[in-house]
Amino acid sequence: MTVGTDGSAQARSAPPHAQEPPGQEAAADTHEQAGFAGVLPDDLPDGLVVADETGRVVTFNSAASRITAVPGDKALGLPLDQALPLEDLKGRRWWALTDPYGGLATRRGQPERNLLLPGGREVLVSARYIRERPTGPVRRVVICLRGTEARRRTERSHAELIATVAHELRSPLTSVKGFTATLLGKWERFNDEQKRLMLETVDADAGRIKRLIAELLDISRIDSGRLEVRRQPVDIAAAIGRHVQVHTTGGQSPDRFFVRIMPGLPALWADPDKIDQILGNLLENAVRHGEGTVTIEVAPARTCADGEEGTEVTVSDEGPGIPEESMSRVFTRFWRGSKRGGTGLGLYIVKGVVEAHGGTITVGRGPRGGAEFRFMLPVGTPAHLA
Repeated sequence: MTVGTDGSAQARSAPPHAQEPPGQEAAADTHEQAGFAGVLPDDLPDGLVVADETGRVVTFNSAASRITAVPGDKALGLPLDQALPLEDLKGRRWWALTDPYGGLATRRGQPERNLLLPGGREVLVSARYIRERPTGPVRRVVICLRGTEARRRTERSHAELIATVAHELRSPLTSVKGFTATLLGKWERFNDEQKRLMLETVDADAGRIKRLIAELLDISRIDSGRLEVRRQPVDIAAAIGRHVQVHTTGGQSPDRFFVRIMPGLPALWADPDKIDQILGNLLENAVRHGEGTVTIEVAPARTCADGEEGTEVTVSDEGPGIPEESMSRVFTRFWRGSKRGGTGLGLYIVKGVVEAHGGTITVGRGPRGGAEFRFMLPVGTPAHLA
């Protein structure tokens, strides 16, 4: 693909038969090539700046204008160091420092790095040096510009994750350390019942730490696209029954749960452990943050991707529900519906696991006013059995 292309601002700046300045003719040729390929500089999401063999700007697309706040028609024809007066973080003039048209003839460009525009605005810049032969003179310098907003959002998200993890680990680790130190130092002073109570507390806190680490590993796999799904036949009704039993054994009244399984469910191939993870999070969310009866319904999916059959599971409660303004943030990291504990990572993981199965999940208001989560999974039959 030819990278050196002309911007629309330049195409309008010269009369049809006017003599073109040096470098403009080559830019017009590459503009025609880009048009033939169906991609124009202004179609690109990132800023594109191209300088010819004389170091003058021949392309300055609309994204570059937006990122730098420099109008494209004013940048065209200027020397590169004037159109883009970049400095590094130490205040050194970038083009004088890198000297793209001089120096080693084997250089091919500059990797992406943070640079500063006048006024201190940060921008991510990478450059490619185009030569007719490997050690020949530079014929074009192609610069890609990107804003730093997305990177800053990612950095803030990572900082929030670290802060949340540190906060969630501090309490159980303090408990574990305190009880183990007490038992080691004063073992003989406690009777068997006291020892058992302290050891049970240590065990519960260790389990909390283990769950948090598992959540962090899941987030890492979801974010990197490495979440593996090991498909097996899954009895979704039996899985729901197990999770309800866990809650009733833990002290919840059996009357608080109502399970409705519709007939005609298709066979479901999914990862049993991850289905348990989905159900566990949604039921825990309904019990902890909702009120009244928790209703779990399972039905054949009416529609699914590519017309494939699927299974639809709905979990709803009778609590206050989720405010309309918060529904768009329910599946984001650190969202908490109330102050009743939790890391705010569970629903983010649920969404990632559902989508890893090729399914979808939505949130809304249930028929009795509470929160309603509905996820749909395709049958997922392995190809060799289809």
